[in-house]
Amino acid sequence: MTPSDPRPYESLIAELGQAARGASRALNAAGDGRRSQALKSAAAAIRARSGELLAANAQDLAAGRENGLSAALLDRLRLDPDRLAGIAAGLEAIAGLDDPVGRVLADWTRPNGLRIQRVAVPIGVIGVIYESRPNVTADAAGLCLKSGNAVILRGGSEAVHSNRAIHAALVAGLVEAGLPAAAVQLVPTQDRAAVGALLSAHQWLDMVVPRGGKSLVARVQADARVPVLAHLDGNNHLYIHSAADEEMAVEVVVNAKMRRPGICGALETLLLDRQRLELLPALIERLAGLGCELRADQTLCALDDRLHPAAESDWQTEYLDAVLAIRTVDGPDEALAHIARYGSGHTDGIISDDDAVAERFLAGLDSAIAVRNASTQFADGGEFGFGAEIGIATGRLHARGPVGVEQLTTFQYRVLGRGQVRP
Repeated sequence: MTPSDPRPYESLIAELGQAARGASRALNAAGDGRRSQALKSAAAAIRARSGELLAANAQDLAAGRENGLSAALLDRLRLDPDRLAGIAAGLEAIAGLDDPVGRVLADWTRPNGLRIQRVAVPIGVIGVIYESRPNVTADAAGLCLKSGNAVILRGGSEAVHSNRAIHAALVAGLVEAGLPAAAVQLVPTQDRAAVGALLSAHQWLDMVVPRGGKSLVARVQADARVPVLAHLDGNNHLYIHSAADEEMAVEVVVNAKMRRPGICGALETLLLDRQRLELLPALIERLAGLGCELRADQTLCALDDRLHPAAESDWQTEYLDAVLAIRTVDGPDEALAHIARYGSGHTDGIISDDDAVAERFLAGLDSAIAVRNASTQFADGGEFGFGAEIGIATGRLHARGPVGVEQLTTFQYRVLGRGQVRP
């Protein structure tokens, strides 16, 4: 047996999957009222158990420091009273959303009198494999529950104690609402081989969502025998156009990079129009003053010795840290070409007061989220009004951008007749 051999865990995953399959049927039958009540009860349990949750998170933080996690990764891992309150409020926000199940997406009548409807239904059982951020445990579970899906969670080893404590609160909410505890399950081992068994469980899982770094997503996409809703890295760009407002440009860039450098919506590369090089001192002063390392092309490095020369790899890097790459471009077309070559299709945008240029630029972006005159850190399901998100899908099928409750449904055709038979 090797560490990557999934066979020792096949029976474990089959047990979890069988229980999840039964729970998914119970969730669908229970209706939105009980699913939403479970989320509210789980939020109350998180608040009531805040001391336990913070103690569990302290164990993870201590282990992370011992293992040399960066400051940005420790920030992703950290829980505090405000973040716990945000997790609870997020569950309540999901509970308050409209029921995504049963929506009539289309309705028409055929010449023979048959009425045909396309109706939203749950996907079924969803596997979520994720790293570092313990809030994903609550967000993913909450979105799956609201949309009538059972979920099997496999979090990263960095947050193992935090994930288990949050999961216990979620189960308490399910039980209080009279729903099966198996609606939200956490894989009870951190052995990587269990991930292989999960990815092979096509008879139990209907979709898997990887949320993490390139290596995790690449492994899931390579090994999965289940449909994958991929969340790739956030190598995000903003282009400062020649018609950008100076004050707006500086404020948006600083927020996009430094509000929380370790999240997937953080800005990683700034494209500065050659006609706006006068903005460089203000940008450097604000960003460097906040501890951001700046790596730039030769043109910009020649203007200010606080800039470090950028390598080719910098244009391809999702830093998830207080590092920003800056490149000079000659107009919108060159900015779009750079993004097309180096971007990850996550979140990219333009800062410009020229409506025509901005519209053409957004239309030219092959990105899940395209922004104008706003921080890339709005790439978040909660900010979109989805309550939370299970990830930012950077592919084209079956969802794109923040994945909320509506994106966690598929559809069923309902053919409604009055005794029609086909000639």
